[in-house]
Amino acid sequence: MRRVAVIGIGITKFGEHWDKSLRDLALEAGIKAITDAKIEGEKIEAGYLGNMAAGNFAMQEHLGALLADQMGLNPIPAVKIEAACASGAVAFRQAYLAVKSGMYDIVVAGGVEKMTDLDTETVSKILSAAGDQEWEAFQGATFPSLYALMMRAYMQKYGASQEDFAHVAVKNHKHASMVEYAQFRNVITVEDVMNSKYVAEPIKVLDSSPITDGAAAVVLASMDVAYSYTSNPIEVIASAQASDTLSLADREELYYTKASEIAAKQAYKQANITASQIDIAEVHDAFTIGEVLAIEALGFFKKGEGYKAAVEGQTTFGGKVVVNTSGGLKAAGHPVGATGIKQIYEIVTQLRGKAGKRQVPNALYGLTHNVGGSGATAVVHIFSKV
Repeated sequence: MRRVAVIGIGITKFGEHWDKSLRDLALEAGIKAITDAKIEGEKIEAGYLGNMAAGNFAMQEHLGALLADQMGLNPIPAVKIEAACASGAVAFRQAYLAVKSGMYDIVVAGGVEKMTDLDTETVSKILSAAGDQEWEAFQGATFPSLYALMMRAYMQKYGASQEDFAHVAVKNHKHASMVEYAQFRNVITVEDVMNSKYVAEPIKVLDSSPITDGAAAVVLASMDVAYSYTSNPIEVIASAQASDTLSLADREELYYTKASEIAAKQAYKQANITASQIDIAEVHDAFTIGEVLAIEALGFFKKGEGYKAAVEGQTTFGGKVVVNTSGGLKAAGHPVGATGIKQIYEIVTQLRGKAGKRQVPNALYGLTHNVGGSGATAVVHIFSKV
């Protein structure tokens, strides 16, 4: 099995793009990634695109063929991959495995979602299909309500308060204020979070990620080929994926994300490192409780202690592990199919030492954690400087 590296990255501005279509966004990110890799399009042998619901959001299916056509990559094989909000990370994983196996030398992986053309109620209904349609969505359970159950269970189990979770939002907005592609670059306070309206108690508006348009893309190559294009390839040293029950009611516990923990353990074993060696992580914080559950499942903090991390400054610059320098889903935005690739874009930028004001000094290892639904799919990747 071969070593694999990321040699090119590209991203659009995240936010509301009234003047751009789904194909416009995907094309912009893809061209940026190919240009950054300093390769000709004909060198790309396959394409993998993460997307959750373009058929509902944009009335466009068959995205693999669409993007291969629009980017001038025909006749390469190109495929759309769906795994709810983890679509981008699963697309990247398939691209990674294709190169690692020796099937291809150079491939592109991307993610895109165009969501803001529809009203909030319709978007929420479409997103709810990522849960159990029969036992959750049909009964009226949206993702804010499912995560509210998880947050309340965690609070009751460990004694955390709503203010503790507010610190996660405050930290991620502060990080996003330094990120040019972030949807929200405004700094907020704990009081702002606490004074925002409830979406599903105890989750408030400012505990929640926004509805977002955006795209991101990366170019992967085998390590022996990578050096033909860059002197600074970023190696993918682990890729792991795990599954849990689709329905939240069937989980062992509401305050524990089993699939994330399993994927993390597999990834650390592949990379031959421990959680303590991770310098920087992009984790799935669709709601503030999501980041707390993630940093515990990933082994950065003990179970029941993750809620203290943002309060104590342990997940920002100078802390134990810097989490979500992009601003996370919370502030950078959450175009669901693109989120997993955006996380990789941010980690590669950091490991290249090109993150500007938000640069984590001397970062060697970076991790991404992308979740589908309320935790039914979890994908963990680990990256390293070479």
